[in-house]
Amino acid sequence: MRLLFICPYPIGEAASQRFRFEQYFAYLTENKIEFDTKSFLSHNAWQVLYRPGHLLQKIFYILGGIFNRFALLFYLHKYDYIFIHREASPVGPAIFEFIIAKVFNKKIIYDFDDAIWIPNSSESNSFYSFLKFYKNTYYICKVAYKVSCGNMYLCNYAAQYNKNVVYNPTTIDTENYHNKIKEHNSSEIVIGWTGSHSTNRYLDEMVPVIKQLEDKYRFKFCVISDKNPELPLKSFEFIKWNKDTEIADLLRLDVGIMPLHDDMWASGKCGFKALQYMSLGIPALVSPVGVNTKIVDDGINGFICKSENDWYVNLENLISNRELLQTLAINTRKKIEEYYSVKSNKENFIQLFQ
Repeated sequence: MRLLFICPYPIGEAASQRFRFEQYFAYLTENKIEFDTKSFLSHNAWQVLYRPGHLLQKIFYILGGIFNRFALLFYLHKYDYIFIHREASPVGPAIFEFIIAKVFNKKIIYDFDDAIWIPNSSESNSFYSFLKFYKNTYYICKVAYKVSCGNMYLCNYAAQYNKNVVYNPTTIDTENYHNKIKEHNSSEIVIGWTGSHSTNRYLDEMVPVIKQLEDKYRFKFCVISDKNPELPLKSFEFIKWNKDTEIADLLRLDVGIMPLHDDMWASGKCGFKALQYMSLGIPALVSPVGVNTKIVDDGINGFICKSENDWYVNLENLISNRELLQTLAINTRKKIEEYYSVKSNKENFIQLFQ
């Protein structure tokens, strides 16, 4: 069997790719399954596309990506399955998917982990957001052989257009990457959040809660991101996200938070922050949105916070009660290993290609 992975971003760079399919590459090799990867963006394009300015470079890289996609069509005959993450091209209609499925009659495994049919552009991707065809999602679902989705909300959407939908959760490699456990023995509690610049806005609702806690307790509020949100907090500490130090930086946290707005876009998210925290033995506090309520068991391995008061009370309990923090921490890793690890999902992933 030979597979082709078509994806938007360079291999090893984007979290959605790393934790949706890239971490299964070793498993495919072990099972003597050959595969190739073809990214739309080169590493150079990835460095420029989300920065302000550089308009001519961005146009050049987008056109280069489109040209490479057309060139790829001449090699499709070598592959048994075509795994497409999100879409073959981030701009324009789903031309490549149509050609792959209808002209070359290839079996497409279509994978997505967000509600990507809903417009959700940010300042960083505004350059090509007006060129995006959000209806591509439903069309690709229709022409795909199978659809792989990261949660049941996404599965229910895909099932409207395809009868062969597989729940394929975003998973954590607990054996080779997230393979350390936080030791909660520091004198000062660290509450933290990790995410990209596009999700920094979810931290706004936490500012009044943290300010209130600052009046009574000493702790750090740490944000790990590619862009500093510059929060007006005395306890605030920023760590620039770096793939090479990602795990070490996360292990500085004692408590991880994942606030979300209850809307259609957030309902499509796959709880990745909570998965990362819990895989390292860090209790997660989350909004009751989407898959979060399935990942976090309230009062057992974290807390589900429905209101500002819930956020305050639960954070206060963990700051002031180390025994409670340790108890929740013990239970976090167990949940991930059983339901959201690469090891537990290997067979489910390989079944996509059968």
